[in-house]
Amino acid sequence: MKAVAIEEALALVGKEVGVSNWRTVSQEMIDQFASATDDHQFIHTDPERAAEETPYGGTIAHGFLTLSLLSTLIFEAVPPLEGVSMGMNFGFDRVRFLNPVKSGARIRARFVLAHMKVRPSGIVETHYDVTIEIEESVKPALTARWLTLALPSELPGQTAA
Repeated sequence: MKAVAIEEALALVGKEVGVSNWRTVSQEMIDQFASATDDHQFIHTDPERAAEETPYGGTIAHGFLTLSLLSTLIFEAVPPLEGVSMGMNFGFDRVRFLNPVKSGARIRARFVLAHMKVRPSGIVETHYDVTIEIEESVKPALTARWLTLALPSELPGQTAA
């Protein structure tokens, strides 16, 4: 994906800037997340019990697993900025988990550039309104306002070695 100049990106504030590919949330992925976070609640890790005791017909992904996938989905959907050495997560102003993601479901993310400013340091602060959609579902899995920082290749006052 071709990098975009900061000036071009600033003109996109208020517009959708990308949609990721569909990605399957597998039971293996859910189990690995459960192991990494020590959250082994049966609604995530026990397909038989979840089918019998929940209204979902099986297991569902952790909300935080779905949220964490934004880190990879943004790389598929949103062009990088020119002159940036790396991006950093700056947090969320809000996150709403609206619909569970069933094991085996496919999701994708839509990114709207809600706000962007270049700080005096040269760091670019961006806010994205993000929606994670579930294939064949009207109601999205989640919505969020995601804040990120893009660090320039050279910060003011920095000299090349």
